[in-house]
Amino acid sequence: MPPAPTETATARLARLLTMVPWLVNRQGIDLRQAADDLGVSTEQLEADLQLLFLCGYGQMPDELIEADWEGGRVFVGNADSIARPLRLGVDEAVTLIVGLRALREVPGLGEREAVDRALAKLEAAAGEAAAPADRVLAEVADETSADLLARIRGAVTDRRRLHLRYLVPARDEATERDVDPMRVVGIDGRWYLEGWCHRAEDTRLFRLDRIEHLDVLDVDGTPPPEASERDLSEGTFRPAPDDLVVTVRLLPGATWVSDYYPVESLEEIPQADGGGQLVRIRTADTAWLRRLVWRLGGRGYVTEPADVVAEVREGARAALEAYAAVRER
Repeated sequence: MPPAPTETATARLARLLTMVPWLVNRQGIDLRQAADDLGVSTEQLEADLQLLFLCGYGQMPDELIEADWEGGRVFVGNADSIARPLRLGVDEAVTLIVGLRALREVPGLGEREAVDRALAKLEAAAGEAAAPADRVLAEVADETSADLLARIRGAVTDRRRLHLRYLVPARDEATERDVDPMRVVGIDGRWYLEGWCHRAEDTRLFRLDRIEHLDVLDVDGTPPPEASERDLSEGTFRPAPDDLVVTVRLLPGATWVSDYYPVESLEEIPQADGGGQLVRIRTADTAWLRRLVWRLGGRGYVTEPADVVAEVREGARAALEAYAAVRER
């Protein structure tokens, strides 16, 4: 019997993570007894055991969990990695603490209490070893208010049309739009509204922190039949003809950027001139591009336009000053 329709994937995952080490330490337990002790039906337990055949740390047969319950007794093998208590290194613990602290500040987060509990347990377990986390500043780029997010989500649920004034940074102008909302998605630390834009007569994606004003209209906001959700599995970046063109010099070791991001043009630099590539990237928002260049750690830099060059330089200078100030504490 499959899991109950009301059960979430998170709830089932939590049960499986508890169930596997429990069964590993009770090899040969009676199937009915195991189901009773775990608080599930025998049919549910069998469904969970069948799912375990697809779980493991790899895809090869010897990397998948083994489960056998023929004859009415349960045996679970090749699951030592799950059965062992979790042991984190200092770097892993600090990374998790910093990540959870940043996640806690995300507006509209529905599981804030769970994050707080996990963070408290992790900080208590790490003790003094977690001290380096206090020297790391993790900021959430999205400035969307929880109220705005709640209103838009309500409009999606109630099928109400939205009127919004939306900032277009590339043109430095605000546009008035009527939008039939389709969904709200969180990607790369930002919230987006996807809906049918009556101004463009097409599906559009709107960053919530660029909405300057929003009204929920007493008008049916059901999207038309031709409206379809975009595939966002590879991110939200979609260059437009009127976007800003930024030229970036990629040194050897950073040319992966031209494979990962859409580029307007690409010029190979001869080895005699240092090698690498000169690429032109079209974008409506330079914030992600600045972060990308900083992440390259000197293996890439913006050559034009001049205002973006200045933005990258100023951001790097501010980060270095903040780092120096923390070290002096």
